[in-house]
Amino acid sequence: MIRHAALPFADRTRATPGWRRGLAAALLMAVAALLPAGAMAQSDPADAARAAARQIEAATADLQAAQDAPDRVAALTETTRAFEAGLAAMRDGLRRVSAREAEIARELQSREGEIAQLLGTLQVMGGQGSPVVFLHPSGPVGTARSAMIVADVSRGMEAEAAKLRTDLEEVQVLRQLQESAARRLSDGLRGVQEARTALSQAVSDRTDLPRKFTEDPIQTGLLIASTETLGAFASGLADIAEDERPLDLPPVSALRGDIPAPVLGRVLRRSGEPDAAGIIRPGVVLATRARALVTSPTAATIRYRGPLLDYGNVMILEPEPGILFVFAGLDVVYGAAGDVLSAGDPVGLMGGEDADLGDVISDGDTGQQTTGNGRSETLYVEVRQDNIPQNPDEWFRGMKD
Repeated sequence: MIRHAALPFADRTRATPGWRRGLAAALLMAVAALLPAGAMAQSDPADAARAAARQIEAATADLQAAQDAPDRVAALTETTRAFEAGLAAMRDGLRRVSAREAEIARELQSREGEIAQLLGTLQVMGGQGSPVVFLHPSGPVGTARSAMIVADVSRGMEAEAAKLRTDLEEVQVLRQLQESAARRLSDGLRGVQEARTALSQAVSDRTDLPRKFTEDPIQTGLLIASTETLGAFASGLADIAEDERPLDLPPVSALRGDIPAPVLGRVLRRSGEPDAAGIIRPGVVLATRARALVTSPTAATIRYRGPLLDYGNVMILEPEPGILFVFAGLDVVYGAAGDVLSAGDPVGLMGGEDADLGDVISDGDTGQQTTGNGRSETLYVEVRQDNIPQNPDEWFRGMKD
C-alpha cells in the first residue's frame, strides 16, 4: 500500500506556481486514483476479458435463434460449443487480469519508497514561492545552468508521474472488468445450461437420421459378456448388426492429422503413458470441464453406444470401414447403434456438475483449477484401424501440441 496519508489532500492540490502546480496535481491525483472521465488503459488481459464477454453475449443472442432453427440439433450444438468457448475464454481472461493486477501491485509496492520520496520532493517544491529561489549566486550563467538542471528534473518527474498514473489507471480498469465478469459469467452459465437442455430434447425428438443397420440387442449382450478387452469387443462389432446395407461416407484417411478434436479440452495423458494405477492404454486422455459437449469429428456411423467394461459410457464411431473412433467416459450418450451422423453432430455430454458463479470467479481470480470448476472430467480417445490401435495424436488436430 502506498502511504501518503501524511500529506493532506488540500495541501497537495493547493495553488502552486506554473509547471510545479500541474505536475504535483497530476501525480497526486494519480496516487489518489482519481481518474479523469473516460480514462481506460488498454492491455492484453483486459482485451482478452472483453473479447470473452463478447463471445458470451453472441452465444446468448444465438440461443433463441437456435431454438427456432430448421435443424435445431445442429444450431443448438453450435450454440453450446460457442458458450463453452466463451466461458473458457472468460476464465482465462480473468486469470490473466488477476495476474496483471498482482504484477502491477507488486511493482508499486517495490517502488513505495521511491514514490514517497517523489511526493515529498513535489510538496517541497510546491511550497516554495517564486522561481526567484533558483537564482544562482554566481550570476546569470549559474542561474541558467540551475534552470536547466531543474528542467531536467521536472521532465524526469513528469515521466515518473505519467508511468504511475498509467499503472493506477490500468489497475482500476482491471478491477472494473473483474466486477463486471460476474454478470457475464452468470449469463454464460445460465445460457449453456439452457442450450444443453434444449439440445438433449432436440436429439430425443430427432427422427430423420439415416440408418446403416439395426442393432441386435441379444448379440450385443452376448458380445459384452464374452469380451474382456476393448480390442476383442471391437473385433466382434459386426456380429451385432442386422440388415446392414452399404452406405458411402466421405473417407477420413486423407484427413489424418487434421480431424477436429471431439471435445474442448487438453491432453492429460498421451498414448502409451501409464495412469496412476500403472495401466498403459493406446489412447489419449483429454481433461475436460464438467458437462462438456462431445461431438462427432467426422461423418460416421454409430457402431456402439452404452456402458462397456471399465470404460463407463462408450461411443464407438465408424467413419469409414476398418476405422473406429472410440470415446469413453461420457455421462450421457446420444443416438442409437446404426445411426449415421454428420460431422459435428453431438454424441454425448461429460459428467460432473457445472460450477456455480462464485466458484468460477474464484477460479478466475486464483488461476487454480479445482475439482468443482477445473477440468475435472476425462474423456478417453482411441483410434483403431483394422483393429490395430493407432496413436490419436497423429489423427486429431492439435493433440500433438
